[in-house]
Amino acid sequence: MNISEIPKLRHWSPDSFLLIAGPCAIENESMPLDIAEQIQEIIEELMLPFVFKASYKKANRSRLDSFTGIGDEKALEILANVGSTLKVPCITDVHSPAEAVRAAEYVDVLQIPAFLCRQTELLQAAAQTGKWINIKKGQFLSPESMGFAVQKIVDSGNEQIMITERGTTFGYQDLVVDFRGFPEMRTMAPLVLDCTHSLQKPNQTSGLTGGTPALIETLAKAGIAAGADGVFIETHPNPSLALSDGANMLPLAELRPLMEKCMAIRAVL
Repeated sequence: MNISEIPKLRHWSPDSFLLIAGPCAIENESMPLDIAEQIQEIIEELMLPFVFKASYKKANRSRLDSFTGIGDEKALEILANVGSTLKVPCITDVHSPAEAVRAAEYVDVLQIPAFLCRQTELLQAAAQTGKWINIKKGQFLSPESMGFAVQKIVDSGNEQIMITERGTTFGYQDLVVDFRGFPEMRTMAPLVLDCTHSLQKPNQTSGLTGGTPALIETLAKAGIAAGADGVFIETHPNPSLALSDGANMLPLAELRPLMEKCMAIRAVL
């Protein structure tokens, strides 16, 4: 389980950390490549390993009238184009065994959503594609319980696994990150901290998830200090205009200074 083995990944070293970044969802044909190019310019200058993230479909929106995607095939082709044009690895989430098989034809890493991290058939199908798998820890799971999700993938013949911490349910409308679980999960697989979804304010009466994006920097710096192998950050040129999860996104203009601060912390560990 060495992150350096992710296809197309550049700049990995034991002294660096992984950046998984991009918009929440593919909103149109041009936006993903535009954002990926801007992120790539930053990471090439900073020599930071980077995986581009975007969801090709949103399958668990609170409201039926919320944006879910521009069409599966079109969105997957856009993701594949980002990867081939910029020669960067791409990651997207899958929600069923059939989706895992289909998406594996287009991306380098399959992501298991937190709500689905115990779904055995999904984990098995994702594992059997031979792709890298990023399992997001359910908001309802203990760190120790993630070992069972990891083992399902290993027992299905795939040891290319990452775990992403994305907060633990705290009451009905809040999440907290418990850094005490980091050492335990890092014994299972490389650990990434989701610095944006961990700041969600779920279950709002509006049916739209809120968030506290002002704390993204604090969480990212704390995660690196706590030993995370990477950070996951959803970013958008104008989060207020994003069609999904805009309340939790980092403005793209703030990504570089945040990465510089995280790199400075990593350098003294």
